[in-house]
Amino acid sequence: MKDFAYLIKELDRTNKVNPKVNALAEYFTKASDRDKVWTIALLSHRRPPRPVNTTLLREWAAEEAQIDPWLFEESYHIVGDLAETIALVLPNPSESTTKSLTDFLEEMIVLKALEEDEKRDYLRTNWKTLDYYERFVFCKLITGGFRIGVSQKLMTRALSKATGVEEDLLAYRLMGNWNPKTVDFKELVLEPREEDQLSKPYPFFLAHAVEENFFEEEDPKNWSAEHKWDGIRAQLIFRKGKHFLWSRGEELVTDKYPEFEMLLEHLPDGTVLDGELLPYPDGQIGDFSLLQKRIGRKQLTKKILESCPVILKAYDLLEERGEDLRERPLQERQKRLQELLSTLPEGLPLQRSLPYSFESWGDAAKERNVPGKYGAKG
Repeated sequence: MKDFAYLIKELDRTNKVNPKVNALAEYFTKASDRDKVWTIALLSHRRPPRPVNTTLLREWAAEEAQIDPWLFEESYHIVGDLAETIALVLPNPSESTTKSLTDFLEEMIVLKALEEDEKRDYLRTNWKTLDYYERFVFCKLITGGFRIGVSQKLMTRALSKATGVEEDLLAYRLMGNWNPKTVDFKELVLEPREEDQLSKPYPFFLAHAVEENFFEEEDPKNWSAEHKWDGIRAQLIFRKGKHFLWSRGEELVTDKYPEFEMLLEHLPDGTVLDGELLPYPDGQIGDFSLLQKRIGRKQLTKKILESCPVILKAYDLLEERGEDLRERPLQERQKRLQELLSTLPEGLPLQRSLPYSFESWGDAAKERNVPGKYGAKG
């Protein structure tokens, strides 16, 4: 627990990415395998259920601190965080503990089913063995409100640095409904899986600004243009009867967008599409704010799925029937993409982002200045 509390302290001290990654990587290098698994679980929002309600926590903390309940409540009001308030008002520890993060979390799982007196005794016993930051983390875990400024992508980057396993493989291995109580670190993180390569995306080819004299020096007849869609850049992968959706930030978001599973029945195996994930309410491209309702949600309700369906506007065909097409000319890939999509029935969450050609850059500018009618932003 001391090592984990120290990690949280280090993460809490900075808003910069590299120091956070370094602190996490150092922790993953030194911690026990069981503590690593629980840390991954906590940082990917797999927290155990809250074993004690906050009303009882406040009451018992005030008793242990030997202060009136009103004074504790005033302190809580000023501090603004229950775990921090408890850590501040309790007396200094009279003992110490060697229990690990895993020990505490497994005890908390058992604690949920105990009687109130047993819960109070457990808290009092452990409060006396923890210093300020350990106590703060302990109370955060007890309240079920453990959140720290670390995204799952940042955690994955640190884990990759500590283990040498590629980030995209880790992102795949860590998704799903694995249980930190039963899974082994080697099984979860280190051991190769037959399916690892199935989900692997291609590097994203991102847009960049043209050179200063581009429009004076280049002939528009040699160029192709597309609308700029206001969504999330994504790759949709279909391999060996499974599908995977990756965002531009190389985060695996398959479970957030279940609409695309239906495409397994219609697209050939070994297909990889590059495109833009867009909200599509009432059969029209919607505002990006609609898509934000689905970003970061742990559970997708029927209401959310109905109010904010999504589609993929496909820019490019990167792989066809298992063949990597990236070395082939763009026009050939776009032709293959058109042929592929033309075979699909209507009503599927997949459309093509149409390319345009122009006789002059003035014509291109006119098209660019009326993107609103398409639901684009440029």
